[in-house]
Amino acid sequence: MPEVVELLRRSRPEPAASPAPAGRESGRELWARLGELGALRGLYRDELPERGIVPGRLGDLIARTEAREGTGPLLSVCVQAATVLPLLAEAGRRGPAAADVARRMLDGRSVVALAATDSGPGSDLTALTTHAEETSTGTVLHGTKRWITNAVHADLLLVLARRRPGPHFTNFTWYLVPADDPRVRVEAAPSPYFTGAGTGHVHLGGVPVLADGPVGGAGRGLALFARHIAVERLAGGLWAAAACRRALADTRDRLVGRGLWQQPAIRQRFAAALVRTRQLETLVQTLGPAVTAEHDHTAAALVKAAAGETADHVLDVCAHLCGADGFAVAGMQHRRAEAALFGIAGGSTETVLASVADHAEALLARPHEVAS
Repeated sequence: MPEVVELLRRSRPEPAASPAPAGRESGRELWARLGELGALRGLYRDELPERGIVPGRLGDLIARTEAREGTGPLLSVCVQAATVLPLLAEAGRRGPAAADVARRMLDGRSVVALAATDSGPGSDLTALTTHAEETSTGTVLHGTKRWITNAVHADLLLVLARRRPGPHFTNFTWYLVPADDPRVRVEAAPSPYFTGAGTGHVHLGGVPVLADGPVGGAGRGLALFARHIAVERLAGGLWAAAACRRALADTRDRLVGRGLWQQPAIRQRFAAALVRTRQLETLVQTLGPAVTAEHDHTAAALVKAAAGETADHVLDVCAHLCGADGFAVAGMQHRRAEAALFGIAGGSTETVLASVADHAEALLARPHEVAS
């Protein structure tokens, strides 16, 4: 299997000196192209999503896509590649529908939206109100999901829903529903950010689930989510490092072109941001194998916290050093705003720092290991 970076290089000419405009492809179009090229299969060990992602290959894909296609299509791909596809492949051991969807996704023939974030409680999944109802004809879902990536152009929705009242982790289950069912209403999220990601709000008005019923087994919703969110957090770390590196490279080019690069104050501030970026890159490279092979949640929390704080700092520095030019369309101020994603999606920085604090004793006692 050719490396992902080589597949992408063959598929499209190298970009000009200026990066291509964001949104050249939608997330759906990019997903289909990567599947047709075999690049999606190449992300996983032995080309099997249930075996886990190879961090270096995912990093190659993210770096090249971030520069060529913009943040929206990349967000669309990352959520599916890091979370949806591995989750469905694992769940496919229990049901043929999930296995079939995973195969079609791997070939780029199907796009699936991960509908977890709920209306009202947002990312507090134990408080979600979307629920399953057992009727005489089968299970149906009611509720609203907000800010769902791929919602606008998905074939299927992978919905986390409550099956019983209360916050206990066994009260939640994943279900697959067709996005084109008349009892599903999707509205595009009004936002100037992440063009091409297909982000939207999903309203479920008694939509029947696919015949297989619960994905991965009844009551295993939060357990499966916790297992696979670790890899999504690693993907966020890889993406944040790539975004910071490209922002710094673009900023340095601008400073050199305007004759500002030799000013000591500018050089020092730039260098401090570069140090933070290299620290994030090192952390991601060091902890990546533990996250992908062992689903190490503490390692993922370290990466997630570092990604959010580093991206926020580095893009703020770059936006400031770009001056008024940063306010141009798709300029550095726009990139800075989109970089806020790394401190929010997949758990806020404050949430993951709390997780790191929970394992502080073990981390301090064994500095070269990560305590799960």
